[in-house]
Amino acid sequence: MLTDIEIAQQTTLIPIDKLAHEYGLKDDQFIPYGRDKAKVAIDTSKAKGKLILVTATSGMPAGSGKTTTSIALAQAFKKLGEKACLALREPSLGPSFGMKGGAAGGGYSQVVPMESINLHFTGDFHAITAANNLLAALIDNARHQGQADLKEISWRRVLDVNDRMLRNIVTGLGGSANGIPTETGFDITAASELMAIICLADGEEDLRVRLDRLVVGYKRDGSAYTCKELGATGALMALLKDAMLPNLVQSIEGVPAFVHGGPFANIAHGCNSVAATRAAMTIADYAITEAGFGSDLGAEKFYDIKCRMNNLHPDATVLVTSLRALKWHGGVALPEIGKDNMDALINGLPNLKAHICNLKRFGQQVVVSLNHFANDNEEEIDVVRKECLAQGARFAVSDGFAKGGEGAVDVAKEVMAAVKEGSGPLNFAYGLDESIEEKIQDINTKVYGGKDVSYSSAALKDIAKIKALNMGFEKLPICIAKTPFSMSHDPDLKGAPQGFTLPVQRVILNAGAGFLVVTTGAIMRMPGLPKKPAAYSIDVVDGKITGLS
Repeated sequence: MLTDIEIAQQTTLIPIDKLAHEYGLKDDQFIPYGRDKAKVAIDTSKAKGKLILVTATSGMPAGSGKTTTSIALAQAFKKLGEKACLALREPSLGPSFGMKGGAAGGGYSQVVPMESINLHFTGDFHAITAANNLLAALIDNARHQGQADLKEISWRRVLDVNDRMLRNIVTGLGGSANGIPTETGFDITAASELMAIICLADGEEDLRVRLDRLVVGYKRDGSAYTCKELGATGALMALLKDAMLPNLVQSIEGVPAFVHGGPFANIAHGCNSVAATRAAMTIADYAITEAGFGSDLGAEKFYDIKCRMNNLHPDATVLVTSLRALKWHGGVALPEIGKDNMDALINGLPNLKAHICNLKRFGQQVVVSLNHFANDNEEEIDVVRKECLAQGARFAVSDGFAKGGEGAVDVAKEVMAAVKEGSGPLNFAYGLDESIEEKIQDINTKVYGGKDVSYSSAALKDIAKIKALNMGFEKLPICIAKTPFSMSHDPDLKGAPQGFTLPVQRVILNAGAGFLVVTTGAIMRMPGLPKKPAAYSIDVVDGKITGLS
């Protein structure tokens, strides 16, 4: 079989203006970026399309196939004569050159142009990185010039590549002309507060309000120092103006796709932009979107943060899994997950059951989509099917990687049936009026399966500082940062662990984004590169990029 990039490069693309016109966009509603992508500005106030969320069981190093399944599902809708559109996250250069690889789907279920989407695309990530670091420079300059007397600077710089050396650094060395020596560090752009703001802002004015209320440091009296007080909002608005607009591309089979925003779900809120989601719901009858990693991460944040903030109501949720993923959670080593192993599969089923139960607790109609591999055992597939039906979930096998839309027709039919039956009102994991500690405990017990929560001394100080500001920030939603490889904080706890204590390390105020980031375990907001980064396999041969996946 051809590689992902070879398949993508052989695809004949519909000219972007023709695709836009086919889905009702007028010339003044999109700005072409070459022949194959465009920025889109449309009125989404009358968005009526059915919203379908795609999530997954707990992650594993080999990935789960959510994006591939999302694209295959949209293509299957098209084959069934339905009008569908995708709303997906933009890939980060970190995974693209690191361990995971790109995030444009795979096989015959990809969004294209694949190379552009996985690399520089329309420059959104660069704009966010530049705006973030301009703000950092303005803060340091105001301090250096004696215009701001700050006890603490909380704003960190960002970079969209994995670089562990930048996690903790000291700046301002070399004498007073070079600034004030300060302990600081870098996060990856995908984990930045500005990325979250771009993804959650409801238009230009909401963007301004969110930027104004960014807390970037603390004064000597303990009060908050904001972006508005610094006077930096306007400059950030200028840098982020075009980055606010969703990007229109297409799948291999010509389904429109809005690819916009890329926060990670393990260290951020894990959803594409609200603008992209509403745009998809405006131009199509079915809008398929995804949230990163497993339902304990991306889906929980999709419901509790994105939907709550923006009055979104998903009509059904697709839960992606595979025999390989379940065997890994059943205790099989990664090199062995492709082999028949009924015992390991059965041992991994509690993970599937836990995710189904979580999604149903949120009020969702659930369709389990089994990501099919060529050597999958039919008897093992039947075991998974029976478990899903026993848990009250619909089930179908997806062959979208090998067959494109045709391979996901059964999934699409089950989704249509689930939508017709209808999901109930969203049941959030916690109430906003609860205390910070109560909200964290609710997520731990109701979603993760834990029993108690412990707090580091630093986390307790963080909570006290947030409450002392007396600005209502303790009423914000919670965005927990944790490993994607377990429903707990510990990547070694596979399956569906119960009764553990969730260790909270820090509680970080993201006032502009409108949530509190709670870091747990050994999670870091700047990943490192693996022993053999994907970057070593990427090249340009005869003018074409190779090795990208």
